[in-house]
Amino acid sequence: MAKPSTRQGLIDYCLRRLGYPVLEINVDDDQLDDMVDDAIQYFNERHFDGVERMYLKYKITQSDVDRGKAKGTSGVGIVTTTASSKDTGAGSFTSSFYETSNFIQVPDSVIGIEKIFKFDTSSISGGMFSIKYQLFLNDLYYFNSVELLQYAMTKSYLEDIDHLLTTDKQVRFNKRQDRLYLDIDWGSQTVGDFIVIDCYRALDPASFTQIYNDSFLKQYLTSLIKRQWGQNLLKFRGVKLPGGVELNGREIYDDAEKELQALKQRMAAEYELPPYDFIG
Repeated sequence: MAKPSTRQGLIDYCLRRLGYPVLEINVDDDQLDDMVDDAIQYFNERHFDGVERMYLKYKITQSDVDRGKAKGTSGVGIVTTTASSKDTGAGSFTSSFYETSNFIQVPDSVIGIEKIFKFDTSSISGGMFSIKYQLFLNDLYYFNSVELLQYAMTKSYLEDIDHLLTTDKQVRFNKRQDRLYLDIDWGSQTVGDFIVIDCYRALDPASFTQIYNDSFLKQYLTSLIKRQWGQNLLKFRGVKLPGGVELNGREIYDDAEKELQALKQRMAAEYELPPYDFIG
């Protein structure tokens, strides 16, 4: 019982931490479900164990190409947005803006995208007639014919050339849209080709039940329930029960708030992935 492996098991564990069944926890079942969802969402978005790095493949379709290469002010893939000005004496007018639907829909579980891998043909590193292949074929396999330092410098130089000739593709992604915008030349793409997406996907606790037993998630959900318990009891503040007992909803609420603040600081200091360095 101390190692919950189901959603209900996690709820029962947190209620016992708060004193149930010795104490009556004045929280509704719907409120409990909402707080479990909030806790799992926070865990997926912030905790390094709440996501997994994935390489998802996507097959380009004819519909993607048609939407991506739409030109002019009409046609497939063109989205129009208008903005009207107020009449300030010079007359009112309407401005039209056009946007190409150059995106692919990604699963809702994807919470972040790093990049897409290069898929252009490169004369530096791809194919039988590439420079890399010829370098291995003609020089490297002869014993002591090439110094390792010289080879490393040559490879670095070739990679610089490759980076200039076939640059990384520009992408845009927003979790709340579930759209991956690809700022590429859609007219040169071939239907049936695959692109590989480097992304982070949220773990589903229904498939990976060890999430329910995560120490941080159990503490965080317990504090959420405690805060809701205190919030529900605030209505009865000052009310005297038989025997002179007075409900202390404010104290329960304040204690839970302090616990949540401490847990969020722990999340930022111990469990979140560190941000990238910023220069300038």
